[in-house]
Amino acid sequence: MKRPPVLAARGLTKSYGHVQALDGTDFDLHEGEVVALIGDNGAGKSTLVRILSGSELPDAGYITVDGCEVTLKSPTDAQALGIETVFQDLALAPHLDPVQNMYLGRELMRSGLAGRLGFMDVKAMRAHSRAAFDDLGATVRELTTPVVGMSGGQRQGIAVARAAAWASKVIFLDEPTAALGVVQTENVLRLIRRVSEKGVGVVFISHSMPHVMSVADRIEVLRRGRRVATFSAADTSMEELVAAMTGAYKQETS
Repeated sequence: MKRPPVLAARGLTKSYGHVQALDGTDFDLHEGEVVALIGDNGAGKSTLVRILSGSELPDAGYITVDGCEVTLKSPTDAQALGIETVFQDLALAPHLDPVQNMYLGRELMRSGLAGRLGFMDVKAMRAHSRAAFDDLGATVRELTTPVVGMSGGQRQGIAVARAAAWASKVIFLDEPTAALGVVQTENVLRLIRRVSEKGVGVVFISHSMPHVMSVADRIEVLRRGRRVATFSAADTSMEELVAAMTGAYKQETS
């Protein structure tokens, strides 16, 4: 029997005053799948991600996780279900090192009296962080250096590895290759594939068609707040994707 999508949405609507950001949007993501979410500015991508990650509530429609309907009232609700998000600003604390960022808000305390007195288990957190970075192939060499002095690629690797360490079902990545060089971009795309190989579904939001084509299994196109097309990355072209984004695609569906 075919398993239900690890994350799905049906008929999501969202308005901000007179602006209709989502207009009956559907979405599907399966276990271990990389789905690219594309669309022109104003297509509804950011609104959809905020709703699916618990940052906003929809006006109508519903969300399911593993086939069961859920209500995501906050990012904490999403995290409790194994859903993590890496936004474009990464949400890293620049004055903290990679280990401190990895466990920010989730610190491991030492056992016994020391833990009750507020002492953290720095050794365990450092060991787990190193294992997480190495497991994904993230190029993080120094664990005790503040992230503010690291390259964009290293910071992105830390953010993705942190999300992967806590996500059991889904990771949203919002423009993860923006403003990165060629080598750093390849490292991030490799990280995305490594995450999916662990069975975690990845939602990749990007304006870069080459990056989308290189890493995605499937591509969902939003236009004017609706999902207008779904493509297998192996069976489509950039021309077809652009046509769907601009409304020229002749087989648009609701």
